[in-house]
Amino acid sequence: MSQNPAPAALQSIPVIRAEAFCAIEGVNVGDAISFAEELQVEDIYSLTKGAPTARLGLSAVAQASHFYIGQDSELGMPNAEVHVDSCLTFMAPDGSTREILLFVELYEQGVEAIYLHPLGSLDVHTRYTLVGIDTDTPSAKLADVSAVAFAAGTHITLASGEQRKIENLKPGDRVLTRDAGAQEIRWIGKQTARAVGPLSPIRIKAGTLNNLGDLILSPNHRLFVYQRTDRVGAGRPEILVKAQNLVNGTTVIEEPGGFIDYVQILFDEHHIIYAEGIAAETMVIDALNSRHLPQDVQNALATRLNSRDASDHGYEISDGEVKLVDAAEVLRRASLS
Repeated sequence: MSQNPAPAALQSIPVIRAEAFCAIEGVNVGDAISFAEELQVEDIYSLTKGAPTARLGLSAVAQASHFYIGQDSELGMPNAEVHVDSCLTFMAPDGSTREILLFVELYEQGVEAIYLHPLGSLDVHTRYTLVGIDTDTPSAKLADVSAVAFAAGTHITLASGEQRKIENLKPGDRVLTRDAGAQEIRWIGKQTARAVGPLSPIRIKAGTLNNLGDLILSPNHRLFVYQRTDRVGAGRPEILVKAQNLVNGTTVIEEPGGFIDYVQILFDEHHIIYAEGIAAETMVIDALNSRHLPQDVQNALATRLNSRDASDHGYEISDGEVKLVDAAEVLRRASLS
């Protein structure tokens, strides 16, 4: 374990302690979920009622195979190593499946704690049968979850003023940014994902934030809002707020179910661009997700990968600062008057 002061977390992952998800039938009956080597396919697990969800803050170092617990994490020991052990697939009684990322915290070469990050909802006292154990791609799945992305079909404003669908953009195209004018795209990433859990898209309906068309994007994607009047008490007019914190069930809604085509857009620096007329961030590049970029892109951004991206621009507000009855409407009004 490193002796240097623990860095701040690059990503915060909502997790459940392993002790809350135990085998009720099978080889490991009575035991909490554990790392892949100790698991047995066809064992049946159940989630304990009242199992709390807490935030596991992860930091990383470029080229390292593991992560560290950040100093602002709610769980774990700051600076302790964390490994993404596996992605587990469970089948519910109705035949539907759930995927869970399993994290292992190490201390002095031993296992200190195990955490679960469900990629979808888990119901209390439901029988979940373990049907798959994947130890090859869990870190890639984590990168997919942590990355911000727009839904295919989103119109992006180019430097020329043209509105072009994001899936039709290509590296080298010049896009209008809020703070740096025209900037060339370094990389475009595309994936089709199951629209569940942390990958359930958020739809911001036309007009909600003075946007002309609906904007669909990933839950942790941050939007830039300029407040003429500081109505959220942020102490500054310019803020970045996560799309998931604007959900109100009417004009901003979560749309789980089925599949979603996501597109990531990466520049040499983190920027604010315009999507369906809304100012929104581009992909954040850090040691947490950079290892899954093409090697030529990693090489081109090598200097940036060895330092934390200044991706909040000093504007980000915490989740607690936007716990309003209807944050989207409050911010819309704040941007007008």
